[in-house]
Amino acid sequence: MEAVIAVVALLFVLFLALGAYATVKVVGAAKRSVDRTLTSARRTVEDHTLRAKSFAQPGPAGEIAQLRLKLRTSMRATQDALQAGAAEDESLKESLGLFRRLSAHGHELDGELRRLESEPDRATLAERLPSLRERTERITASADSLRWAARDRARRFADEDLDTLSAQIDVEAGALRHWTGPETAPTPPWPGTPAAEEQTWPKSADARTAESAAREPDRPAITPPGPRPTYPWQKKPRPETTT
Repeated sequence: MEAVIAVVALLFVLFLALGAYATVKVVGAAKRSVDRTLTSARRTVEDHTLRAKSFAQPGPAGEIAQLRLKLRTSMRATQDALQAGAAEDESLKESLGLFRRLSAHGHELDGELRRLESEPDRATLAERLPSLRERTERITASADSLRWAARDRARRFADEDLDTLSAQIDVEAGALRHWTGPETAPTPPWPGTPAAEEQTWPKSADARTAESAAREPDRPAITPPGPRPTYPWQKKPRPETTT
């Protein structure tokens, strides 16, 4: 009885542990989904704000907004392209490693540009703009190079696969159009099946007679009998009398 109670208690504890683990996983997944949604919404709002500032604010402040928008757009597009390609091409994992190193410089530049958006000294801001512009160009050029290289590689693989597929389809289409097949040889009779010259039904009486006549040798024709010979000891026939 005590063993049964111990087993039931152990099962109850296991069920509680499994339930707690499932709850933690579900809550974690929901939290990650909410975080991704909030991050995406925050990013969208910030991009629209930067786009509005680049058009609404003239001078260095507007150019800084343009630099931030250009940097963020290029880095995000490259990240999406590399991550999507790495799932199918193992060689892009090294490119992802290089992009992470480049992203560190990109985040550093983006943070510096964000702080300069509220800089009241416009003269100092104008002096630093050339170096900021050069850094932005270098980072975005490197990101664009990685992105286009990954796309060219994917397109090359797609073209090669399409060429191979087209060649196979051409061969198959030619085979389908060649509807004149090879001449078929006559099928031999199945074992146990009589050949064409063999008869399986009994022959008629006329056929049997004709075959018998054909197998018998030719007989000499029968000559009519001649007159009987007469001998001296034979009595002459007496003429019949009418009396």
